[in-house]
Amino acid sequence: MTNPAKPNTNRLLQQSHTNMPMGVADSYRYWGEDNTVFVKSSEGCTITDADDQTFVDFRLAYGPIILGYRDTRIDQEVIKAITERGTISGFSTDLDSEVIELVKQMCPNIEKMRFANSGTEAVIGAVRTARGFTGRNKIVVVEGGFHGLYDEMMWKSDVDNWDAASGKAPEIASFGVGIPEASREHLETVPLNSFEAIDAVFARVGGDIAAIVIEPILGNCGSIASSQEYMQKLRDMCDANGTLLIMDEVKTGFRVAKGGAQELYGIKADLTTYAKAMGNGYPVAAFGGRADVMDIINFNKKGVTHGGTYTANMIALSAAKATLTILNETDAYATINKVGAQIQQVLSRVFTKHGVEHRFAGPDSMFGIHFGDLVPTNYRDWKQTDSELYTEFAMNLIKHGIMLEPDSREPWFICEAHKSVDLAWLEEIADRSMAEAIAQ
Repeated sequence: MTNPAKPNTNRLLQQSHTNMPMGVADSYRYWGEDNTVFVKSSEGCTITDADDQTFVDFRLAYGPIILGYRDTRIDQEVIKAITERGTISGFSTDLDSEVIELVKQMCPNIEKMRFANSGTEAVIGAVRTARGFTGRNKIVVVEGGFHGLYDEMMWKSDVDNWDAASGKAPEIASFGVGIPEASREHLETVPLNSFEAIDAVFARVGGDIAAIVIEPILGNCGSIASSQEYMQKLRDMCDANGTLLIMDEVKTGFRVAKGGAQELYGIKADLTTYAKAMGNGYPVAAFGGRADVMDIINFNKKGVTHGGTYTANMIALSAAKATLTILNETDAYATINKVGAQIQQVLSRVFTKHGVEHRFAGPDSMFGIHFGDLVPTNYRDWKQTDSELYTEFAMNLIKHGIMLEPDSREPWFICEAHKSVDLAWLEEIADRSMAEAIAQ
């Protein structure tokens, strides 16, 4: 049982309110006055908060941690890079090509690549490149996908406030104020796994669609997955219409398999975005794909401009090189997938014991939990799940020492260090947490 008083956390939050809006450096880190977390330290698969409460963490900073917090194999390589190379030079280094060659070994969809500092930047670069290559404007995105915090991608299907019985599609709403209406001029939104919606959008504006941007497995929507047939449909439609297929693998890349979701589906994107697990928590990202598409990035008048002061800095690339080498040469994925499957078995026993209908979605390394009798096939289906019960269950888990996002749209992330988790303890905590949730 954790300490509900949390005196140090409360003090830090009050201090932070005087320095930052909402008292946090990222709006998504604010969980209210009673539940906002301040982390003191992290190691392996655990985090310890400001009041010395330790949690087994299945949130993993929204997914970057693939091996474990403070993995010495990665940290030692970063320290070596800092002491021997420095942190940034503003010029190229041998690390640039070394990391990309590692990526190319793991991901046959990559022929050429450029680096970025975040998933948002990677998506911006990929979308700009697609527009430059095709000479077109429109971008098609899928409901429930998340492609970063920049204006054009900060429009969503408002499923939270949608009446499923209305017979109407959810309204498209911005993430908040400050986002110009004009920023959605070239954005088209379709529901996942709907052939009809894809046919309709191409029939209407196909001649101006530069790219379809999709998370094959929705990393911000309970790991709801595209069907094999749907991914093939997108590939075929893009090929037939001169449109590029961009797979956003910021979450799935280097997490669900060596080659990411594209390895699972056996379908290649024209461009792919990566971040998160690429550096085991160090801030590194990239986008790349077909050489002919990427070569539109150049300095002539008809080229796409790409750059960034901190792009390909030595800290980020040394972490990426070390992380990708381990993922490519060891049995880390087998360990992660085994643990993920075992944890789902534990949770399923608990849910069944309490008579809670449930379904899992997505791969073992980032699975979603949906309370109900069906696996959602799109964001609108998620609306039919019992997300309120999930939130009650999740908040109880946190109270008892298991950290996760208390929203069923966020998956459970598994890292190699979770192999040390006591599954009997996990089952006991999950059982208690579900009993308390049902009793409320």
